[in-house]
Amino acid sequence: MSEARRILLVGATGLIGRTIIERSPDLHDIILQGVARREIAFPKGTRMELVLAESEDWPDIIAQLEPDAVICALGTTHRKAGSDSAFREVDHDLVLEVGKAAKSASIKNFVYISSVGADPFSRNSYLRVKGETEKDLRALKLHRLDILRPGLLRGKRQNDVRPLESLGQMVAPLGNLFLQGGKEKYRSIKATDLADAALALACAKARGQFVHEHESLMRTTREFRRNLAAMEAEENE
Repeated sequence: MSEARRILLVGATGLIGRTIIERSPDLHDIILQGVARREIAFPKGTRMELVLAESEDWPDIIAQLEPDAVICALGTTHRKAGSDSAFREVDHDLVLEVGKAAKSASIKNFVYISSVGADPFSRNSYLRVKGETEKDLRALKLHRLDILRPGLLRGKRQNDVRPLESLGQMVAPLGNLFLQGGKEKYRSIKATDLADAALALACAKARGQFVHEHESLMRTTREFRRNLAAMEAEENE
């Protein structure tokens, strides 16, 4: 049996972070760690160790934990942040600090959850900041960097009401049928699918920089679940 892989989750309170935490009881070969600024109500059966600290202390904590991989699911909205500068502090500055800490700690895998359409030259400020974050993470030359660019996320958020997103989630499955060819990357994705893709890529071995849009994310998710099912079957023999 291979040694368990230690994966550090940064951004545990958001939709994807919580979905990864909910997945933890099924991840017998993964030790899930987390760092956050506030306490989290864990679902029953959660297998995770969480360190609470202010964000300025996260680099030191990352160095002390020495995980094998980091999944960075940090993100906010302009509405929640209150201003463009406050939004950028989370979605760019804090993400980059986590990336630098991972680089300093010689962490092998860094998985960053970005957004479809991310572009440092976009007129949309949200997509521009995401694109700038991707660019600056690439410049760090991490051992392995996986950039995930999902479309609309489908899942239930906690204490975060987003009326337009909720409406979008209702029509998204039908809308996906009309997004073909070059538009396929804009398809919505279930939070559970994106969470599994992030976990799979945190365990990938090849070195380099990789960008994953919808089809790549879904292919990675399917492979991850097949491998997980095979491991469970082997354990039950």
